[in-house]
Amino acid sequence: MPPATRLILGPMTSADTALPVAPLKIALVHQRHAAVGGTERFLNALAAHLAERGHEVVIVCRRHEAAPHPRVRFERLHGFALGTSWRLWRFARDVERHLAGTHYDLVLGLGKTARQDVIRAGGGCHQTYVELAHRWVKQPWERGLGLGRLKNRLAIALERRAYSPGAYRRVIAISEMVKRDLVARHGVPERSIRVIHNGVDLRRFHPSRRAGEGTALRASLGWGPEHVVLLFLGRGFGRKGLDRLLEAFAQIAGERPQARLLVVGRDRGQPAYERQAARLGLGERVRFLGERGDPEACYAAADLYVLPARYDAFAFSVLEALATGLPVVTTDRTGASELLDESVGTVISAEGDAAELAAALARWLEPGRIERARSAARARAERHPFERTLQATEDVLLAAAAG
Repeated sequence: MPPATRLILGPMTSADTALPVAPLKIALVHQRHAAVGGTERFLNALAAHLAERGHEVVIVCRRHEAAPHPRVRFERLHGFALGTSWRLWRFARDVERHLAGTHYDLVLGLGKTARQDVIRAGGGCHQTYVELAHRWVKQPWERGLGLGRLKNRLAIALERRAYSPGAYRRVIAISEMVKRDLVARHGVPERSIRVIHNGVDLRRFHPSRRAGEGTALRASLGWGPEHVVLLFLGRGFGRKGLDRLLEAFAQIAGERPQARLLVVGRDRGQPAYERQAARLGLGERVRFLGERGDPEACYAAADLYVLPARYDAFAFSVLEALATGLPVVTTDRTGASELLDESVGTVISAEGDAAELAAALARWLEPGRIERARSAARARAERHPFERTLQATEDVLLAAAAG
């Protein structure tokens, strides 16, 4: 049974403390429910957490996989739609109709829907994404045809409605970078925003995996303890800067013969990146593994995590790498860069060239530097356990439900 009274952590106002709590009926709204993806993983974890706390949890979605907890149920809104733009618009419309006819004590929106009590801005502002990164996720011929423009216009319009006065009570930003953007683009009052950084599963992502799964994965690739392995992991290779990383890796490869690059993740443009690696003469020093279900083993097989993203509202992978004992090189347009300093990572400009990234990599490949940073990296991740993120999110929901 949930407790009768709880203390709200990190209150946004003095009225948010010591709120009486009864079980709430909470809707968590996101078009896609799945086991993979940053927002999807957060959705599952939060749903399970709230169910364990005794709340009635309903995931409102277009399609779904297995429930994350026996007491979590689904409300499936699968109206007819063809193409991503139509699906986006149809789901948003269906959600509004569903909410108009169904009672919930609290509605949390995690995607592109127009009205909810609390918005979690997990992807940042869509206009910012379009300006900084969208062209990098499209092939040249797709950009030439203007593919994606309608979907982006719809997403921006829905986001504008979601942040209009009266359409929400509270906003959760997953980084200070996103908070600043919400204030600047949508005029969201700072008092309405709570910054809650993503968290990490400190048991799943742990340095102890290096001796087992990490060593085994390296051996399967023909790499031994003498090699220094750089890891790039994630979907959306263009947005996350793999092209820049390949150029930078080629610049340092001659002076670092033991360096290797491991690329993990799904991207339909992967053949183009493989051709780029071949043109750069990288050969077997770069390996593309595609999408895997064991990211913890991939971190455990690596020594340095590199994410030269052009835009990422946070990036779970930064915390996962730190938790495994890997220092991180990323950019100032990655929200998780707020967690780094030179003892555990390097933050470079997202607008910089490959030479700037190569210089940062070369500094981390200096003898002994990575080893000296391992314990500090793990300690930095331990400040951000996933349980704390979930609890802080529940606190915001309870405060919003209290009025």
